Amino acid sequence: MAGLQIDRTPGLAEAEFNHRSSEATSLEKKGGMAVTYADDDDVDSAHEGLEFPTEEELTTLRRVSDAIPWTAYMIAVVELAERFSTNFIQWPLPRGSRTGAGGPSGQSGALGGGQQMSTGLTTFYQFWSYVCPIGGAYIADTYWGRYKTICWSVALAMLGHIIMILSAIPGIIGGKTSVGLFVLSLIVTGTGAGGFKSNISPLVAEQYRRTKLFIGTTKSGERVIVDPTLTTSRIYMYFYLFINIGALIGQIGMVYAEKYVGFWLAYTLPTIVFFISPIFLWLGHGRYRTSPPTGSVLATALRVWRRAARGRWSWNPVTCFSQLTADDFWESAKPSKVVGEKPKWMEFDDNWVDELRRGFKACSVFAWFPVYWLCYNQLNNNLTSQAATMNTHGLPNDVLSNLDPLALIIFIPICDLIIYPAFARWGWKFTALKKIAWGFATGTAAMIWAAVVQHYIYETNPCGENASTCVDADQLPTVSPLNVWIQTGSYVLIAFSEIFASITGLEYAFTKAPINMRSLVMSMFLFTSALSAALGEAFVSLSIDPLLVWNYTVVAILAGVTGILFWLSVRKLDKEEDKLNNMSLGHFGYAGEGVML
Repeated sequence: MAGLQIDRTPGLAEAEFNHRSSEATSLEKKGGMAVTYADDDDVDSAHEGLEFPTEEELTTLRRVSDAIPWTAYMIAVVELAERFSTNFIQWPLPRGSRTGAGGPSGQSGALGGGQQMSTGLTTFYQFWSYVCPIGGAYIADTYWGRYKTICWSVALAMLGHIIMILSAIPGIIGGKTSVGLFVLSLIVTGTGAGGFKSNISPLVAEQYRRTKLFIGTTKSGERVIVDPTLTTSRIYMYFYLFINIGALIGQIGMVYAEKYVGFWLAYTLPTIVFFISPIFLWLGHGRYRTSPPTGSVLATALRVWRRAARGRWSWNPVTCFSQLTADDFWESAKPSKVVGEKPKWMEFDDNWVDELRRGFKACSVFAWFPVYWLCYNQLNNNLTSQAATMNTHGLPNDVLSNLDPLALIIFIPICDLIIYPAFARWGWKFTALKKIAWGFATGTAAMIWAAVVQHYIYETNPCGENASTCVDADQLPTVSPLNVWIQTGSYVLIAFSEIFASITGLEYAFTKAPINMRSLVMSMFLFTSALSAALGEAFVSLSIDPLLVWNYTVVAILAGVTGILFWLSVRKLDKEEDKLNNMSLGHFGYAGEGVML
């Protein structure tokens, strides 16, 4: 993970971008106090003595990423995957078991709700835990700041983990009390998870201070451009890597505990792992770079949009859409365009409006993601259930889902150290939007693979198209003779799609948002997963035999078509990537006591 070794020798600063005007720098609040972002001076000091690229060098020199700050790695440890087992919901309590353990040849279970209940509850949890980030983002950006919001969210998620353990202890497991406690644990855990998901992601990338392109020299003497956007991308790749290391270790232990001991231990293990979060939060206190809250920025953003939309409405939907998406849409909302006295709420400069425009463009990109998440969400329920209908050779069926984090742990460094640098040497800009388009393509391929596997399960199972409920005379599950490892292709393809789409989505949300709206824009990206979960409820009726082939096929078609439409809609925006990434820093304030940073 060592970063590129850069020669920091000062050179001629010839950059013509990101220089703030004297008007912006001296932006005054009513009451005579200057309002700037908290890290203005910090950002400026990070660029002292650096050589900036000329216009010619911008087109000729290779771009590389910078080294990753150690504090970013500390924060990455905080975001540990929390997960519950779908077997707990789907399968009944094994005969004679008081813990839900199935043993070497049995199927672990507890509630006996079947695949539809399993899919429904996991989909609900997915929806809830990705709606809550909006509230967490608002609290962080407006009142508490990211660090405090994360601390309280971790505490709430910990409480949810403890309730989940209680739902699985002997004497409670399998009854109505168990169902109630389990659902309550999903709600509490999802609320806590939502609060820190939208704030940890921006916090980790904020540890890197530089925002401007600058010249560096590699060990071989090659002059290169060090691109902060590539560095942010790299930070999120290793952030995602750390998440999946925690997920892999925790989940493998969890599924074996479920199979041989019981669900109480399976839920205790991730809870123990989760205790790492407050430890690293405490260790990093005073070391992390944080952005304090800036007041009611969301209300101001909506006012700006409403002002920009004046006179652009039409009963003709085509005309209305064209006018609301016009290139000059935001111009009328800039303070410099106001004739006479400015509204009291207009406590920002023109550059902040440009940042806001960029943030809205990012949200329009995210609008395509709900269909992508339909592919990814198959990991959490249907593919796990599919594994249970094949010959697992004694492995718990949940183990196969760990191929996804394992593939990510292997392929993230390969992409970072080999594939992406190779593209750069060949002169091909693998931009964020191109990566997302490839994410749709690989997600589609994963669903095609799953559909083919499901077809052959039906062909080879003794019960034909009733594979998931097939039992023998002793009421033990009867499965297809197919080896469960033929699922590998689906998991590896989904892992690649995550590298291209999911990781890039985090990067895009951070780099395109106004500084004081990073949590909020990040929550909009995460909210697409909630929309996908709601959309996924429409597919629950396909999550049963004999319709599972159609389930995967329909998702594949939707993802493929959406990926094509996505690229057609963002080709023009893709050409603006450098311009959007190197915009001047805006300034924002609000009328109140003191200076809100």
